[in-house]
Amino acid sequence: MSAPAPPLSIDWLGRSAYTPVWEAMQAYTAERGPDSADQLWLTEHEAVYTLGQAGRWEHVLAPGDIPVIPVDRGGQVTYHGPGQLMAYTLYDLRRLGIGVRELVNRIEQAVIDSLREWAIEAERSPGAPGVYVNGAKIAALGLRVRRGCSFHGLAFNVCMDLEPYARINPCGYQGLRVTDVHGEGGPADLGVVALELARQLARQFGHAVPISVPVP
Repeated sequence: MSAPAPPLSIDWLGRSAYTPVWEAMQAYTAERGPDSADQLWLTEHEAVYTLGQAGRWEHVLAPGDIPVIPVDRGGQVTYHGPGQLMAYTLYDLRRLGIGVRELVNRIEQAVIDSLREWAIEAERSPGAPGVYVNGAKIAALGLRVRRGCSFHGLAFNVCMDLEPYARINPCGYQGLRVTDVHGEGGPADLGVVALELARQLARQFGHAVPISVPVP
């Protein structure tokens, strides 16, 4: 008999400010126990730049009126805003039996498999975590692991104004091109992309595959 799928709770947070969600992730990770359900939080943020632990301020070129928030995830500077799907993966890696490298690989593969559903061919880039379409970044990862549990996660560009990326060196790379799902011929609807991504993530991590996600 196969082992039962680990529990997964999927929550749609709607349009949200960044800081309260970040604080809630920290709190859940600090308080969870060995039987706590894994959590997948889906949201889109109000416009904000976040600067990871390895981030350098010289990569923040001209933020203008968009706030810049130093945070405790890995990685450099990136942008979050309306039309971008955030998928926060609050997973117990010990229970899943995987390490950080495998966590990154599986999240990337879930994005690649999601894009393939819309005939968009995507790939990894050696040494630069994330997912790329024809050399342009379509999804960025920034993660933190504490007591064997992950938080933060994935920023997946769906249908958004990409201009704010020109005000930074995205992920620390000068001149890095970015793209989104709609620009590559895929759907513009955040709910459609959220459902497909949730299904692919569930398959990657052995959770029960959802038939819907609570996106209004």
